[in-house]
Amino acid sequence: MNPKLVDEALKIVGNPNLLTNIVSLRVRQLCREERPLVEVKSVSEDFSDIALREIIEGKLRWRQAPQKRAA
Repeated sequence: MNPKLVDEALKIVGNPNLLTNIVSLRVRQLCREERPLVEVKSVSEDFSDIALREIIEGKLRWRQAPQKRAA
C-alpha cells in the first residue's frame, strides 16, 4: 500500500478507521472481479492502491451512520 495515497485519501475521509473499512470493502469487491472505477496503471498494481485512488479521484461514495447521543 502506497503511503502517499493513504495520506491523500485520509485527508478526504478524515477518519483512519473509516478509511480502513472503505478500502477493505472495496478490495474485497475488486477480488471478486468487480471493475475498477479508475484506470489501472499496471497489472501488478495492488487492489488497495486502486481503492485508495478511487477515493482520491472521487469515484467512491460512503455514508457514516449517525452517532448516538450519550444519555
